Amino acid sequence: MREQSIVSKQELIIEAGRTERQYWRDLWRYRELFYFLAWRDIIVRYKQTAIGIAWALIRPFLTMVVFTVVFGNLAKLPSEGAPYPILVFAAMLPWQFFANALSECSNSLITNSNLISKVYFPRLIVPTSSVIVSFVDFLISGIILLGLMAWYNYIPDWRILTLPLFILIAFAAAIGAGLWLAALNVEYRDFRYIVPFIVQFGLYISPVGFSSSIVPQQWRLVYSLNPMVSVIDGFRWAIIGNESSIYVPGFLLSLGLVIFLLISGVWYFRRMERTFADVI
Repeated sequence: MREQSIVSKQELIIEAGRTERQYWRDLWRYRELFYFLAWRDIIVRYKQTAIGIAWALIRPFLTMVVFTVVFGNLAKLPSEGAPYPILVFAAMLPWQFFANALSECSNSLITNSNLISKVYFPRLIVPTSSVIVSFVDFLISGIILLGLMAWYNYIPDWRILTLPLFILIAFAAAIGAGLWLAALNVEYRDFRYIVPFIVQFGLYISPVGFSSSIVPQQWRLVYSLNPMVSVIDGFRWAIIGNESSIYVPGFLLSLGLVIFLLISGVWYFRRMERTFADVI
């Protein structure tokens, strides 16, 4: 008898949804890619600029000066018992972090289109790594706040210990909104023009240059539909320590919207993720 060898061939089929059960485990397995993307973006952001990372200080500082002059000196708005520059910068920190993260997240998939179309990895890594880049700017900008406190000899009380909680809320808001815009930007490239408008408009309707307490009482709950209200009011409460900084019903409403934004953002991103490589 002639022996016949049978060679079995194995085929690898990549099909949308087949890795669903391992997806969250893969996020941990690909953590080095997360570190690489974040570190690469941090280096590239200020590469070949004349003053480098100092831009992370200049932009929020100049915005704080303008708001202090307009709202503090000219409009004479209340400052909750703290120097007006500290009131403004306590809000500028979370807002600048949110705005930068929103812009970076929305373009992250398009920027990394070559990587996405060629290699498998959980796409959630790309927008979340861009949030880390914005968080580095946030930490650097915090130097200005420390400088202002030293200049005005302003010492926060025990509430400053709660600041990490509000930073976590800011992260949730940034990631939730960023995931929505990242996924939408792949499908509809118009969002590259819409996002700057959203950021600019959001700056004026958020309590950055003024205190939320100036909003009439009957409108404060409606005003809290802006999810950044809970973040900014929380930062001011932790840094300034004024009880009037937080309107509790509005804070809870705004916090609930942040949680909804995060959950729905992850859901929508995961739903659209399987089409990214084809569309991008």
